[in-house]
Amino acid sequence: MYTPKPGAAPLGRMIATQAVLETKMLLRNGEQLLLTVVIPTLVLVLFSSVDIIDTDEGKAVDFLTPGVLALAVMSTAFTGQAIATGFERRYGVLKRLASSPLPRWGLMTAKTASVLVTEVLQVILLTVIAFALGWSPHGNPFAVLLLLILGTAAFSGLGLLMAGTLKAEATLAAANLVFLLLLVGGGVIIPLDQFSQSTQDVLSLLPITALSDGLRDVLQHGAGMPWGDLGILAVWAVAGLTVAGRFFRWE
Repeated sequence: MYTPKPGAAPLGRMIATQAVLETKMLLRNGEQLLLTVVIPTLVLVLFSSVDIIDTDEGKAVDFLTPGVLALAVMSTAFTGQAIATGFERRYGVLKRLASSPLPRWGLMTAKTASVLVTEVLQVILLTVIAFALGWSPHGNPFAVLLLLILGTAAFSGLGLLMAGTLKAEATLAAANLVFLLLLVGGGVIIPLDQFSQSTQDVLSLLPITALSDGLRDVLQHGAGMPWGDLGILAVWAVAGLTVAGRFFRWE
């Protein structure tokens, strides 16, 4: 009657359990919370309250909120995921998980689900704060959702590529450096027209610029589907995830 029936749990349950675990670890990590919650919130509140950014006509919060939403996606999908995965790889966590019944693609799916859950919480928090600061959004919510999904895929590919090819310490330094550089030069808080035309041409091809500009076109200016920005994000997503899948080292 009580004959043991060993075997792996259903795949869906394994992925869901791992995703819950990944989310809990992320939310309990003080350094990750600093990147994913504190810094975007401070950028939004500080630069919306102090008149130091030339945003032409309109309120600063209307210009800043789309950029800060893009920053939140980058901080979670790229910087946070790269650092966490890099140290998991260094300490042998990924090697052990790879030998479990959960397939490697299932582990990556769980990590992606964790990123998406965290981003939902970020978007809710930042949206509430933005409304409190007087934000007046416009545009198509479906376009916003599509931008956020493609932006997440693009930054996830780049984060996993970095975590799977560099040493953990190098990943930590590089991910934070890229975060700071893109915060300044990615159109998040400084309008691209403040740079020279040649610099704008280069910056406009970056995923953070495509995401922040696309969100700004929709939410601030009420534009339709930003196909150009979506195309740039799609290229980064496909390229990043493909190369990460090819060169990711589990140990």
